[in-house]
Amino acid sequence: MCQEFGAFPFIMGLISGYPVGAKIVSNLYLNGSCTKDEAERLLCFTNNSGPLFIMGTVGISFYANSTIGLILLFTHVAASITVGIILGLLSRRKNHILPKENVGFTKKQDIRFSELGEVLGNSILSSIKTILMIGGFVTIFSVIISILERTQILIFLASFISKICGLNKDLVLGFLNGLIEFTNGLKYISSVHIKDISTNIILSSFILGFGGISITLQVLSIIAKSKLSIKKYVLGKFLHGLMATLYTFLILMIPIFNFNL
Repeated sequence: MCQEFGAFPFIMGLISGYPVGAKIVSNLYLNGSCTKDEAERLLCFTNNSGPLFIMGTVGISFYANSTIGLILLFTHVAASITVGIILGLLSRRKNHILPKENVGFTKKQDIRFSELGEVLGNSILSSIKTILMIGGFVTIFSVIISILERTQILIFLASFISKICGLNKDLVLGFLNGLIEFTNGLKYISSVHIKDISTNIILSSFILGFGGISITLQVLSIIAKSKLSIKKYVLGKFLHGLMATLYTFLILMIPIFNFNL
């Protein structure tokens, strides 16, 4: 993997949150800074939830506990790094390296001072476009969740799964919401009052790592021009969710982290 470029989308993706990492990776590929294989692997672990959302929104606003926010942030970052390491090892094992000519645009242009205004203007317009896109997806999927709840479809699925697995129906409903749109799902999960709140935290860690269908479609709209594979991204984010769940479970096994009501 192009290490000199991989660190930038990873750090920016962690700082800025969804879907900034995907946008940076897509631009790197289109600019010829990495191959298609490298870009698809970068997508899997550089597009993450930001610390402000995890600590501020989930930890403090939803759970009213900054320690929970810290745990979720730590496991989220650790899982992201783990996914990157696993994918790197698998890539070396396959010994499969794509030639640079398969990359999008390999020609690079120097920016002159006279073009600075145009560059800044394009950056601002691109940022506004991304913000509007994110807001639009959140709104659309919030409406979809509302429709599914009013038609009792989600409630029926939650009841069916809870009976089979012996889980709390409200937690299952929150988890299903999170798979569709992760902000609404996280809020719902945190509002379910049960004695063992560790279950809420573990489910939240998976939702944060996976991101949900809404985030996946945001990424799909971003990488459409570059024609990167969304399948690898989905598999990578699912692995991210599983690793975050595992790390959260192990941390909550430590006696000092006892959040039971």
